[in-house]
Amino acid sequence: MSEDDSREAQNTRAVAWLLQQPGGPIAVVTPRRQFEGDALTRLVGSPGTEHLIWRGLSAGSLAHRRVIYAWPDRQHLNDLWDVDADAIVVIEWGATETATWVEDAQPVRLLPGQTIQPASGPQATPEPVDEPLPGDVIRILESLARWAAGYDSGLKWNEEDKLKADMMNRPDRWTSVTVEQVRGKCRELKMPPNDIETIAGFLDRRKQGRRFNVRSTYRDHQF
Repeated sequence: MSEDDSREAQNTRAVAWLLQQPGGPIAVVTPRRQFEGDALTRLVGSPGTEHLIWRGLSAGSLAHRRVIYAWPDRQHLNDLWDVDADAIVVIEWGATETATWVEDAQPVRLLPGQTIQPASGPQATPEPVDEPLPGDVIRILESLARWAAGYDSGLKWNEEDKLKADMMNRPDRWTSVTVEQVRGKCRELKMPPNDIETIAGFLDRRKQGRRFNVRSTYRDHQF
């Protein structure tokens, strides 16, 4: 959205872009069954268009389709990671929910009267964090990134337990590290968004003084 723009104009741009893309059948995803917008309503009523809502939605169901994803929050944007859709257009509701995703995904941006192509191609590398992380923290995050890359679903429970145990057993390692530093490094390593939020969330909880439940196998673990 920009100044002198409207929600209906935003919806109309999204529909027009999607209809120009080659690919499979069209799916429209909205938070709930009821929504506002004439352009989207007409598209949902078109033959062959499937209307999906957040409840019960599996990201895998978007594969090989052309998708309009209307007004997702941060979590639903994260769930789009590596979805094998033929084309996806996201209708933004608020910039605070989408700013990081836009920076990472580098999508085409549909603005009134102009289409802005990505400057550096998909998955542009984020700017490095201002303060360098300690070397041992970098090595831990690099290990987590390698492990996450080996699975379709990201980090496994045992890897999360190892990290939680280390944060409790080696508080000296994490005291000077900020949540934003960790989030920035994970993004630089191109980790899946859900894993980034998991790792950053663990550190945030530790900085609030909270403890973790860790299975006995990894309770004494240190990297």
